[in-house]
Amino acid sequence: MVRQVRAPVNIDQWRKMSARYLTLAGVLCIAAACGGQANPPQSAGPEVEVMTLKSQIIVLTADVPGRTSAFLRAEVRPQVSGTILRRQFEDGTDVRAGQVLYQIDPLTYQVAYNSAKAGLSLAEAIRSAARLRAWRPRDPKAIEQQDDDADAEYRWAQADVVAARAALDRAHRDLVATRVTAPISGRIGRSTGTSGDVVVAGQSTALATILQLDPIYVDVNVSSTDILRLMQERTSGKRQQAVAASAQVRLRLSDGIDYAYAGKLQFSEVPTPAGTGSVTGRAVFPNPEGQLLAGMSVWVQIGEGVRNQALLVPQRSVIRDTTGQASVVVVDSNNQVEVRPVTTERLVGGQWLIGTGLKAGERIVVDGLQRVRPGIAVTYAD
Repeated sequence: MVRQVRAPVNIDQWRKMSARYLTLAGVLCIAAACGGQANPPQSAGPEVEVMTLKSQIIVLTADVPGRTSAFLRAEVRPQVSGTILRRQFEDGTDVRAGQVLYQIDPLTYQVAYNSAKAGLSLAEAIRSAARLRAWRPRDPKAIEQQDDDADAEYRWAQADVVAARAALDRAHRDLVATRVTAPISGRIGRSTGTSGDVVVAGQSTALATILQLDPIYVDVNVSSTDILRLMQERTSGKRQQAVAASAQVRLRLSDGIDYAYAGKLQFSEVPTPAGTGSVTGRAVFPNPEGQLLAGMSVWVQIGEGVRNQALLVPQRSVIRDTTGQASVVVVDSNNQVEVRPVTTERLVGGQWLIGTGLKAGERIVVDGLQRVRPGIAVTYAD
C-alpha cells in the first residue's frame, strides 16, 4: 500500500509568489484603464421629425348636404274636354316648348268655331244695314241727320258684332286647345293618358310632367351658426373675400366624383320653420349633359373666402390635454423643445388651421412626440 506524504509548505516561497501575482494583476488593470476613455460618451438627444412652418394662401370652404330640384316644372293638363286621339311623344324624352303632346278629337270644337264664324258674319251684315239707316240725310244741305230709333238699332248691332267676335275667339281658343302642347322645354316624364282616354278640362290629374334640368337648382339647409360664421369669415379683417370663391360653389356627387361645372349660390330663401335652426339656400348649376337629375343627394362646397397668411400643421402634431387645450412641440434655435399652447380653427385638407400660438418660420415636431419632454435637446434630419 502506497501512502502519499504532503511536502511541508515553505512560507517564504508562498509569500514571494503571491506578491508577484498581485503585482502583475495591478499592472494589467492600470494598462486597461489607460487604454480606455477618460470620460464616458454623452448620449445624443432623441431623433424626431421636424417641420418648418410656412404661411400660405388658402381658400376656406364649407361642405353642406344638398338635393337637386328642377329649374322649371310644369304639369300638362287639358284645357278642353274630349277623347284623346293620339299621343305624340315618348316617355322620358326631351321636348321643346310648343311641341304637340296630345291630340284631342277636334270635331265638336271645329263645328263650334264654324258656327261662331258665321254668327260674326251675320252680326256684321246687320250692323252695316243699321248704319245706313242711322246716317240717312233728310235733305242735301244737311250735314248729318239721325233718327233716334235708327241710332239705337245701330248701337245694338254694334254690340252684337262685339259679342259674336268674342264667341269666335272663344271657339278658336277651344279648337286650338285640342292640340295639347308643352308649356316649357325640358324632359317629360311618364304619361298618364293614352289614346281613347276621355279627359276633362282642368282635371286634377296631370297627363304628364315636364322638368327643365338645365340649369338645375340645388337646395341646401345651412345652420344659423354656419350662416353667422360665413358672414364673419367674409367681413373679418384677417381675411380677404375672393370674388371667384364667394360667387361660385362646387358640387360633389354621392359617389365622390366632383361635378365638372361650378354654380352660383343664392341665399334668397326664407328661414325654415321655427325650431329647426337652419336656413334654406339655393344654388344654380349648369347641366348641359343632363348628368344631374331632380331629387339627387349631393354635397355642396361653398366658398367662404381667402386666408392670406394661413398656417397649417398636420393633425398628428397637435396634442390635447384632458381639458381639450391644443398644444404643439416647438424646437428652438438650440434644438431644445417646448410645449406651446395653440388654438385650432378648423380642418383644411386633413390639416389643422392654426389661429394663434405659432408664426411662420418656427419649427414643430410632427413625429416622435412620445420620445421628447420639455427642455431636452433633440436631433433631426435637415
